[in-house]
Amino acid sequence: MDKTMVLSHLLLETRGTPTLLGGEPLARVIKSNKYVVQPSTEAQQADTEVDTLDRALHTALCAEVKAVLLTGPEGSGKTTILEKLMVDWARGDALQHFSYIFYFGRCELKALKGLVSLETLILQHWTNRSAPVSVDVLLQEPEKVLFVFDDLDQCELQLEPSAHSPCSNPALAMSMSCLVSSLLHGSVLKGSVSLVSARSAEGLRSESFNRLEVPGFLKAQRQAYVHRFFSDSTAGTTASAQMERTLGFHEFCSSPRFCWTVCSLYQTLMDAGVELPETLSQLCVHILVQLLKEVSTDQTHNRELVLVLGRLASHCLLHQHPRYTKEELCSAGFSPFLSQIHVFMPVDADLESCDFSFVSRPMQEFILALSVFLDKSPPGGVSKMLEEHRGSAGYLDLFLAGLSEPQQYRPLEALLGPLDPDPIMGFRRWFKSSSEKVLQGYDKDQQLHCFRLLHQAQSETLVRETVTASARTGIGLGDMDLHSCVALSYVVSCLGEMKLLKLYRTRDLTEEKARVLAPVMSLSRKILLTYSSLTTGAVRHLASALTTGVTSELDLSHTGLGDEKFKVLSDGLKNCALLKIRLPSCTLTEVACDHLVTILTSGSSQLCELELMFNQFGDQGFVKLCSALHSPHCKLQLLQLQANNLTAVSMESLSAALRSGHSRLRSVNLTQNRITDSGVRALCQSLRQRSCQLSSLNLFDNDLTHSCCHDLMEALTSANSSLLELDLSLNDLGQEGALLLCQALTHPGCALKKLVLKRCELTPVVFEELGSLLRGGSSRLCSLDVGINNVGDEAVKHLLAAVADPQCLLEELDLEMTGLTDDCLEHLCTAIQSSRTLKNLELRNNSLTDSSVPALVQVVEDSTSMMELNLKYNDFSEDVFPCLDSCAKVRY
Repeated sequence: MDKTMVLSHLLLETRGTPTLLGGEPLARVIKSNKYVVQPSTEAQQADTEVDTLDRALHTALCAEVKAVLLTGPEGSGKTTILEKLMVDWARGDALQHFSYIFYFGRCELKALKGLVSLETLILQHWTNRSAPVSVDVLLQEPEKVLFVFDDLDQCELQLEPSAHSPCSNPALAMSMSCLVSSLLHGSVLKGSVSLVSARSAEGLRSESFNRLEVPGFLKAQRQAYVHRFFSDSTAGTTASAQMERTLGFHEFCSSPRFCWTVCSLYQTLMDAGVELPETLSQLCVHILVQLLKEVSTDQTHNRELVLVLGRLASHCLLHQHPRYTKEELCSAGFSPFLSQIHVFMPVDADLESCDFSFVSRPMQEFILALSVFLDKSPPGGVSKMLEEHRGSAGYLDLFLAGLSEPQQYRPLEALLGPLDPDPIMGFRRWFKSSSEKVLQGYDKDQQLHCFRLLHQAQSETLVRETVTASARTGIGLGDMDLHSCVALSYVVSCLGEMKLLKLYRTRDLTEEKARVLAPVMSLSRKILLTYSSLTTGAVRHLASALTTGVTSELDLSHTGLGDEKFKVLSDGLKNCALLKIRLPSCTLTEVACDHLVTILTSGSSQLCELELMFNQFGDQGFVKLCSALHSPHCKLQLLQLQANNLTAVSMESLSAALRSGHSRLRSVNLTQNRITDSGVRALCQSLRQRSCQLSSLNLFDNDLTHSCCHDLMEALTSANSSLLELDLSLNDLGQEGALLLCQALTHPGCALKKLVLKRCELTPVVFEELGSLLRGGSSRLCSLDVGINNVGDEAVKHLLAAVADPQCLLEELDLEMTGLTDDCLEHLCTAIQSSRTLKNLELRNNSLTDSSVPALVQVVEDSTSMMELNLKYNDFSEDVFPCLDSCAKVRY
């Protein structure tokens, strides 16, 4: 074609009429300003418009490559892009290095029968038009010729070069397969350029092409299209918001053709004052209402038509047979309805030469689902029918769920009559049994699919019957797609609350997903987002949900939140029901501490547990945080500060806060900070004060020596001390320091109930002193951990003898890796047998052998107080495993 012919053919002639499913012709798209430029594949992957697809296509056609392949799913806009390209060329706006463009669609190629030469092909193209161009002219400058083959993969041609003998003679008649293959691979009219569109590259040697993908509409293009469709801006805004909220998460929503269908339906419903559909099922119901109104108002006629279409849809899916000829349709029982075929399967040629297909996959499966409920129960029931279509149908059970509720189907009732109750009851039985099994299991994908079915049904009663209380705690729901987020939001809104929302390992919690999940979060008592990645927009929705919701516990561990996002979150933390927040490994610095101070002193914050481990805010940040502890508004009771790069400087500020009279802190964990002896000395000043309410202090791995133990002894023996738990593990206290602590434990004023001295370089002398004080009757210790101090059997026997003494109150004793052998067996058995209080005994990583097992198992089994004996990592053989298994209290 030359430019005049292209403009006449594409814009001036009336080429087809718009249909609800088939879209509208290019001329109307361009004239009504509805053409929206799609992003390139690179732009789609980066979610930013690096380049447009039109520009990328122009660039590709100007390159040295002589073949360009445009791939994309049906309805993604390939034909429109190609025709728009030709219009731009004809108008002089693009690709002016081409003198001729020859366009061949699927129907045009299939209409050419027998052997065809290149000359014949071009003459066919110029039939009934101005004088045809001579092939000799094209041969003089082949690089100025562009051949466009649209929908080529649907033409049933064999295009592999190996299947044909190369042909360079343009006058030689050959098969269409050979001719097109010769053009594509440069055998005939060498130097010309070919542009091919196809749904996939299968059957084409894609390595020979410069390949571009047609992604369809992203959200931005979809919104632009909707606003251009509606002349009224308010209607456009309403339609766009509704489409994104109820349909935007479906893949087919990227199809321009589908967007045309939805907009056309919305326009009709708005004009009639009808509410817009909330689900895909409701949308398809309204679409079918419009289609049937074009056909007939007779119920019998319409039922027969839908049943025939349903059989055809099933055959298409099961046999992967997407297209039908007129003869095939007639043999399938479609003869009485041929005059109405264009309503359901848009026709782009005359009935005799055209083939037919469902252009809308959702409508194809919806009609199949509807036909199931219009007829008597299918052989084998609904469950067998679903199983047969598994893998080939993606929406069938969703539509069955939607149509199983009477209010969903009601708009179609006047046109089709009532549904058959038997298959509906069959579906409900299948759904009830399958959902019970799924919701008690641990398959996240199956549970989310169950929620999607409930969302389509739109029945609060069904949700409450299906999702029982035991299922509401749920499994991990991280990494949900947007569709699942919408379904979950609907289900939880029907339930009214959720105890635990597990969103851990959500790798991309976007603003859009968080917006949909905000109602779920506001109704959740506890939210887990551990190891997740949240955008700033997502954090904003989370903050809003916390402000309006009932959440009492939030876990953001290992999210790498950062100061900027935490500032956004802090707006919601100032006034919410949150009692506990976990922020380990969130890359917070001293900047975040300013926001924490504001939150804790706001007066409206209920926060009483704060976990900040593994954030490097250091002394400067912590000193700021301590200022909040002086406020009467601060309700903080637990503070986790592991590995926060704190030193003795921070302890001065903490100590001042603890004795200020306003601090409510009960528990502080300072694990893996360089507190040193001077830092402990500062803390002990507050521990001796009545105003200090601290009951638990963890100083694990704080670079401490025996020098701090004198200060600890004085603090523990103070009449004002409220400390009940003390962990000094992984510090080099040695014998000197430990003996000072033993002195404190014998003091009647010492209230300590739990002491942890794991790997503190303890000696046998210390073990002997501990045994003595436990038997003395003055110690209140209930839990003692002296693990990873290799002192041997003789030293440990002092402790075991104490356990056997009725004066000893120990309930938990940890002797891990203390060098125990079978020589201590008698003492172990006596201690377990005699103690009236011992519940848990830890003997991991010692050198007990098979010979000790029978006696230990028997004495533990007979004990009325013992709950657990841990024997893991001792020198046992498999021979004693049955004996160990015989007692449920033993772990090994």
